[in-house]
Amino acid sequence: IEFFPFNDPGRLPIVPLRNAEGEWVSITLPFPRREVHLRAWEVRAGRVKLYLLDSNHLLNSPADRGITSELYGGGPEIRLQQEMVLGIGGWRLLRELGLRPDICHLNEGHAALAVLDRARSYMEDQGVTFEVALTATRAGNLFTTHTPVEAGFDRFSPGLVAEYLGSYADELGIGLDKLLALGQCPNYGTCGLNGVPGEPGGDPSAEPFNMAYLAIRGSGAVNGVSRLHGEVSRRLFQCLFPRWPQAEVPVGHVTNGVHVPSWDSEEADALWTKLCGKGRWLGGLENLGAAIRQVSDEELWAFRNVNRQKLIAVAREHVSRQGPVAGSLESLGEDPSCLCDPGVLTLGFARRFATYKRVNLLLHDPDRLERLLCGSDARVQLILAGKAHPADTAGKAMIKQWTNFVGRCLVRPHIIFLVDYDMGVAEDLVHGVDVWINTPRRPWEASGTSGMKVLVNGGLNLSELDGWWAEAYDPEVGWAIGDGLEHNSDPAWDAAEAEQLYELLENEIIPEFYDRDEQGIPRRWINRVRESMARLTPQFSTNRMMQDYLDRYYLPGAAAYRERTAAPEAGSPPTGVAADLELWRAQLNEH
Repeated sequence: IEFFPFNDPGRLPIVPLRNAEGEWVSITLPFPRREVHLRAWEVRAGRVKLYLLDSNHLLNSPADRGITSELYGGGPEIRLQQEMVLGIGGWRLLRELGLRPDICHLNEGHAALAVLDRARSYMEDQGVTFEVALTATRAGNLFTTHTPVEAGFDRFSPGLVAEYLGSYADELGIGLDKLLALGQCPNYGTCGLNGVPGEPGGDPSAEPFNMAYLAIRGSGAVNGVSRLHGEVSRRLFQCLFPRWPQAEVPVGHVTNGVHVPSWDSEEADALWTKLCGKGRWLGGLENLGAAIRQVSDEELWAFRNVNRQKLIAVAREHVSRQGPVAGSLESLGEDPSCLCDPGVLTLGFARRFATYKRVNLLLHDPDRLERLLCGSDARVQLILAGKAHPADTAGKAMIKQWTNFVGRCLVRPHIIFLVDYDMGVAEDLVHGVDVWINTPRRPWEASGTSGMKVLVNGGLNLSELDGWWAEAYDPEVGWAIGDGLEHNSDPAWDAAEAEQLYELLENEIIPEFYDRDEQGIPRRWINRVRESMARLTPQFSTNRMMQDYLDRYYLPGAAAYRERTAAPEAGSPPTGVAADLELWRAQLNEH
């Protein structure tokens, strides 16, 4: 059941963005037969200022006031309107504030129109053509794609683009056809509907305008969000580089990371502080692994037990508040203390319920899962949470399948489904679970970050060899399912991986957790926990991620942008964009 609460700006930690005269800063965008006014808000996120654009302006029509009211709402038209607000409006707000960034980092194609307005600004400042302006500013744009399937990119019909951006194309001096070409495959009519040789060709005049294509053509660098996703993206974008070998398509990668201090428990924070120092996440990561390896088995086991106990307590309290949803407490005598056991191996996951994530792979054989949870020798329990997209009926059906399973009398005490999944619920889960399960269909998980959040807290991962886990997995730090290959939506392969999942739980994970010495400590398990914390926590943190972006893209991109936009000295040979254009013209004449 979806619920969209009204956000009263007066009750949120935001303030109107005001100029030097105290006036509320606003931006005006040309829309068909009207103008849309956008007011700006400011959020202080630590030392960073975050600006938000809001179409709920008194000068707008009721329909236009709703452009920014809801994410993913409406059809293609509202989506294009939102992307005009974000891309064109966002860049114009920066100009209004006097900000001139060297690097403009586009996160997915939603803001791709910013590359056009950045070029337009350069045209106005330097009095050059759009061709020169785009070439000059391209070096300062970085496009990060998060989409592992071609259908995931934002695409709009040529007619819709003509309606909303036709006059804008004339303003750029390129006309509608050239604007559309920036978002289309050059060989659409001959190389196939998806740019794949051998497939039936499409009508070039009907090809949709792909925002990812626009972002690529307007950016100096492109990257995916994991090593595997970089490979997948090179295949997806080969249409734009028809003569290039796939391995050489210019798409790199920076694997995602998580902001560790946001996801560690109090106990984890104390442990890492004791062993690694207070400022461990503010500087380099070089010595963190060696430091955490110094923790004793006894201390690490006690730490894990406390985290698990706190999770069970929080989950029980949550169930007592959620009432009849996701299973009532009637069969337990209304006593939530019967739910789960703080001393039992606890599996968990929390994510958006979507078919490609295969959240129900554990339910492939519900009777076997019931025996695993409720058998006479059962020693495992499960805590899960998640939501489906409002329009995803298949995802909602998966939730229903889980809640029906939770309702079985025998199962009820050993499994908890936490409703109203949000970041607070996720935080409780990643603090306490022993094993985090992730079962996407490879290669549809571009990166995934949920499993990264358990690392700092001593949780282990059992995951498909997809996304970040494809490069993180090692038998010493967790478990993997799959064979590292792609099998599309083959039901037989889903069944095989479900079997592999059950086998790992029954024959490796559960026995290792309960393989205790005379002191009651599972030494092999703790060694695995320690190695996972030491090796993976620093590697899959935002510290490492931001350093990668800085070294691979921000610094080289900023240097290239400054070189291309620097004014040449009188009489000096052409450099930067001018040199590039001369070289390209010579190559065109040669061919």
